[in-house]
Amino acid sequence: MNRNDRSIVALVMLAHGMVHTYELSVPIFVTIWLSEFETINLGLAQFPVNSATLGLVVTAGYGLFGLGALPGGVLVDRLGSRRLITLCLLGMSVSFFVLGVSPSVLAIAAAFLCWGAAASVYHPAGLALISKGVEERGTGFAYHGMAGNIGIGLGPLVAAVLLLFVDWRIVAIILAVPALLAALFANRAEFDETAAVRGATAETDGGTSGSDDPEARQSAESSGGGSKADAGVESWGEFVTESRRLFAGSFVFVFVVVMCSGLYYRGVLTFLPQLLSGLPGVDPVSISSLVPGDLLASVGLEASGDRQLNPERYIYSGLLMIGVLGQYAGGKLTDSVAPEKGIAGAFAGLAILALVFLPVANLGVVPLLVVAAVLGFALFVVQPLYQATVAEYTPAGTRGLSYGYTYLGVFGVGALGGAIAGAILEYASPDVLFVTLAGFAALASLVGVYLSRNASTA
Repeated sequence: MNRNDRSIVALVMLAHGMVHTYELSVPIFVTIWLSEFETINLGLAQFPVNSATLGLVVTAGYGLFGLGALPGGVLVDRLGSRRLITLCLLGMSVSFFVLGVSPSVLAIAAAFLCWGAAASVYHPAGLALISKGVEERGTGFAYHGMAGNIGIGLGPLVAAVLLLFVDWRIVAIILAVPALLAALFANRAEFDETAAVRGATAETDGGTSGSDDPEARQSAESSGGGSKADAGVESWGEFVTESRRLFAGSFVFVFVVVMCSGLYYRGVLTFLPQLLSGLPGVDPVSISSLVPGDLLASVGLEASGDRQLNPERYIYSGLLMIGVLGQYAGGKLTDSVAPEKGIAGAFAGLAILALVFLPVANLGVVPLLVVAAVLGFALFVVQPLYQATVAEYTPAGTRGLSYGYTYLGVFGVGALGGAIAGAILEYASPDVLFVTLAGFAALASLVGVYLSRNASTA
C-alpha cells in the first residue's frame, strides 16, 4: 500500500471499529433491559417488555441505521467521505451519552434512533472512500472488515467487563468517549479521496480518448463509472435516474443478497446472548466463588454481593471476535475468486450452520464453543464478498449511492431480522428461528449461483 492507501485505511478501520462497537454492544444491554423494565408506557396504552417488544425497539434503531445509508450515500457523492465520517463519530458519541441517562424504554428507543441516524452514513462513506481512494481495494476491504470485527467483538467484551463494576448506564456513558476522540482524529487526517479512480481514469483516457472505436469508448465509460462517473447525484431527478439504472441491471440481484445477509445477521445476533444463556452448561457463576474476598474488595466488589459472570456474554463476544478471521479471509478471497461464486458457497455454508447450530450446541459446552466459532467465522466471510460484488456491478461516480442502497438492504431491511427473531422467540421457538435463518441464507446462495452462471456466459 502507498501512503495515501495507508492513511485512508487507518481512518476507515478506526471509524468502522467504532460503529460496530456500539452496534453490537446493544444485545448485551438487551438482556439487562428484559429484567430491569416491565412496561413500555405510551400514554394511552402500555405494553409489556419482552422479546417481541424489545425486538421492535431495537429494530427501530437498527432500521434507521440502514435506512439512513441511502441518503448518506447521496451525500457522500456530493460532500465527500471525510466530513460525513467525522459527523458520524460525533453523533454516535452523543447518542450513547443520551442512552446512558435514559430513564425508560421510550427514552432508550429515542437514543438508539439517534445512534442509528448518526451511524447510517458510515458504510456508504467508508466503503466509497476505499473503492475510490485505495489502489489495493481488496486488501483495503479486508482490513476495513477486520477492524469492524475487532469493534464488534471488543464492544460487547468491554461492556460485559464494565458491567461487573458499574451500572449499564455508566457503561453507556463510558463507551461514548472513544467515538469523540475518533472524530477529532478523522477531522485532522490527510489523504486524497479519489486517488484510485483518478489514476484509473487517467490511464483509460490515455488509451481511448480521441478513439473512433465505439467499443473502446464504451469500455472507458464502464471503467470510469458509466453514467455520472465523476459528478455523483446532485438532484432528485438524477437520483431517480441513477437508481433506475442501478436496478435495471444485475445490481437488483446483489440487492437481494445483501437483504438476505442483513436478515440473517440481525436475526441471529440480536438475541444471541439470551439464546446462549439457555443452553446446557451456560449458567451464571458467582464471582465470589471464583475470586478470594480480599482480591474482590481491592477492585471494588463485595464477596457477599450478587455480582456474577455471565458466560453467554463472553461466548457471544468471542464468536464476534473470530469474525475478524472471516473478514480477512473473505477480503482476500475477492482478490482470487469471482465474488459471485464466493457468495454462493459462503451463504450455503451459513444455511447449513443455521440448521445444525442448536443440535450441536445442546451437546455441551465444548461443541457449543466449536459451532459458535465456526458461525462467527462464516457470518463475516460474506461481507467483503458482497462489498466487492457491489463494486463490480456499479459505476464509480455513483458508488456512494450504490453502497447507500447496499446498506439500506443490509441494515435497513435487515433490521427486520431483529423483530422477526423477537417475535419467533416469544411466540414460537429457537428451532423455528434457525430454520427461518437457513431460508434467508439459502435464497442468497441461489442468487449467487445465478449471478455466477450469468457472468460466465456474458
